[in-house]
Amino acid sequence: MMQPMQNTPSLFKFWSWTLVLGLAIGAWDSSGLDLPSARWFGNAQGFPLRDNYWLTVILHDGARQAGWMVLIALAAVLWRPWGPFKALQRLSTPQRWGLWLSIVAAILAVSLVKGFSHTSCPWDLQVFGGKLPLVSHWDFGMRDGGGGHCFPAGHASTGFAFMAGGFWLLPHQRSWARLWWTLTGLSGLILGLVQQVRGAHFTSHTLWTAWICWSVGLLCFSLYQRFSSRGTA
Repeated sequence: MMQPMQNTPSLFKFWSWTLVLGLAIGAWDSSGLDLPSARWFGNAQGFPLRDNYWLTVILHDGARQAGWMVLIALAAVLWRPWGPFKALQRLSTPQRWGLWLSIVAAILAVSLVKGFSHTSCPWDLQVFGGKLPLVSHWDFGMRDGGGGHCFPAGHASTGFAFMAGGFWLLPHQRSWARLWWTLTGLSGLILGLVQQVRGAHFTSHTLWTAWICWSVGLLCFSLYQRFSSRGTA
């Protein structure tokens, strides 16, 4: 029979903070600060660092491949954690799979939203030397005429998606969870900034990616807690 986790933190507190963070990101989104922040890196002639080797080949293509390698390596050690994954030893095998699947779910959630998005990238907009008008990603009834699929920030999810795993570590050792969140959060921010510098995304795109990945992880963990508590009732 599935055993519930011990020392489970208050999920109500996490959901409350998640709501507050969502409102804060929404406030940024509605403030119009995306455009002036993008002008730090671009101008009417475009984004000078769009094709920069280090940003494009190393921190975009290379980082994406590294993310997939970490995800595959994590799946390979679910039965017997070793090396840098020893922190997973205190989790049961179902809990380790829950951790891994929550990361996958976060990746898929971001990809799903991108798939339905009609928002084009900043480098395609007229204000940055492109041909398209600026249309908010929340204006569902209007298209900018471009290819779309540029909201939220997919590359940032290479780091942010792993934040979903931190919830599974928290009941066993908070320091592991904090370190996990710190490293994955910083990774997502760096990768998101890379794409902002290149002109692929606005700041809000990166922030919403972080929020989606965090929320999906919290949802997966909450569902596991509910299911496991019923199994022991």
